[in-house]
Amino acid sequence: MTDKTTRAQRMRTPMANDVVQVTAEKHGVCVRPFTMEVGDPDTGELRYVAVPCGSTVDSVCLPCAKKAKALRMAQCREGWHLSEEPDFTPEPPSEQQTQLCEYRADLIRSYRQAETEGRPCDAEELREEIRGVDEELRALGMRGRLPSPELPTNKPAKRSTRRRQDAPNLPRRKVAKTTVGREYAGRFRPSMFVTLTLDTYGRVRDDGTPVDPDAYDYRRAARDAVHFSALVDRWWQNLRRVVGWDVQYFATVEPQRRTAPHLHTAIRGSVPHEVIRQVTAATYHQVWWPHHDRLVYDGERLPVWDARTKGFVDPDTREPLTEWHDAVEQVEEPAHVVTFGRQVHSKGILGGTEEAGRHIGYLTKYLTKATGDVIEAASHRQREHHDRLHAELAITPCSTRCAVWLLYGIQPLGVTSKTTPGHCKGRAHRRTTLGLPGRRVLVSRKWSGKSLADHKADRKAFVRDMLAAVGIEKPEQDASRLIWRKVAPGDQHVPPRTHLLMRAIAERISWRAEYDRALLAAQGPPGNGPETSAIRQAA
Repeated sequence: MTDKTTRAQRMRTPMANDVVQVTAEKHGVCVRPFTMEVGDPDTGELRYVAVPCGSTVDSVCLPCAKKAKALRMAQCREGWHLSEEPDFTPEPPSEQQTQLCEYRADLIRSYRQAETEGRPCDAEELREEIRGVDEELRALGMRGRLPSPELPTNKPAKRSTRRRQDAPNLPRRKVAKTTVGREYAGRFRPSMFVTLTLDTYGRVRDDGTPVDPDAYDYRRAARDAVHFSALVDRWWQNLRRVVGWDVQYFATVEPQRRTAPHLHTAIRGSVPHEVIRQVTAATYHQVWWPHHDRLVYDGERLPVWDARTKGFVDPDTREPLTEWHDAVEQVEEPAHVVTFGRQVHSKGILGGTEEAGRHIGYLTKYLTKATGDVIEAASHRQREHHDRLHAELAITPCSTRCAVWLLYGIQPLGVTSKTTPGHCKGRAHRRTTLGLPGRRVLVSRKWSGKSLADHKADRKAFVRDMLAAVGIEKPEQDASRLIWRKVAPGDQHVPPRTHLLMRAIAERISWRAEYDRALLAAQGPPGNGPETSAIRQAA
């Protein structure tokens, strides 16, 4: 029998891999898993497992992005209107932890003595022993890090803490440890939804592009975007000092049409709207960095690495560039000051209402979108606007270790022979982010009393309890005894990704059938619900 279809018709039929991917997305299976080899030392069994990629962007992996968004929504919902204080009382240190701490103190004393007497080999051995003790303490459940045995060589430059004369003063109260807002009328405990934006850099059109691109302050826009996260941290600090209690928040950072970042945040508890506006107007962040207004090196004339001095030098004079600490000590005024704009939106929200659910969806609306997808240029004018902002971000330092500092004749911290002048891998310099902070979600430590892993475990426990109610036992397996190994490239024993996806799809269909069965069993047999028939009630 001959195939009468044309080549064009056959080319329009879907590919096998596309069918598998769409089926996997339909059943919530990761479409870009990486393969791990899992060995059971008790039984000797060796199998290959598809581990989800965990991406939070739907253009990369839609099922993983949806799961991540669902966890964030659960985290936001659970902590927004708490009525009881989460318990964060730390456990007392154990006897083993205190003994290790005493041993570490003796090691540091011996290390300092070896450094003083000029015994570098002994000092190196003691340093390695101190690192081992620190690892043991972390394994025993100690939070935080103990100070390094090395004494600091460079003291940080002291800066004035007096508020700027052009910033309004704020009242200051002692911050109490409470995190739950006030209750009104014995039953209402409202919370807040606040939106903050950056200042204007020039008049813009409806599509976010400047009316006069030459008058638009691209330099300030780039620097504000780079230091936006520090400004937000200062806002939380000021708000807590003004209201007098430990304000908790769940916030997301998204770009506006003009590509400037703005903040949507859910705040637990009620704060007067006038206080929100007052704190926003008085909040600023000073960047105490060397001034970087004029490029020293550009084009083909760039600093070169000198192996003798282990640093970058001028290509003509061979003079070393200014060290970072020396450049910072010469700073007498901040290189940049970041402030918020006048647009401040605040609204009271009651827990458990439809409005609260709608604002949770608004908070997490763009979490599955990459920043480049949100600010995607649709017109020639928008593309030119983004290009000019990206060009300014390319010469704006993003940190104390940024390679862009070399263009201004300053040697950043951590510079090596592999550093390329003017080329930094930070997110601020990417065309797809346009300076937006790397953290898209900001959550305070006492928001819900749980981490994302805890929320994920709660969801699993809920499903297991429902299945156990209908006699389907799904005990949690102990994976600590298993041996996990990354699969080497070209391993002939690794099954194709399509096989792993098909196996995961079959498992997900089976799990869904069991869960639907548990839901039907929880509803009970027909007729057990409340009587709603008008005929029977009338009879």
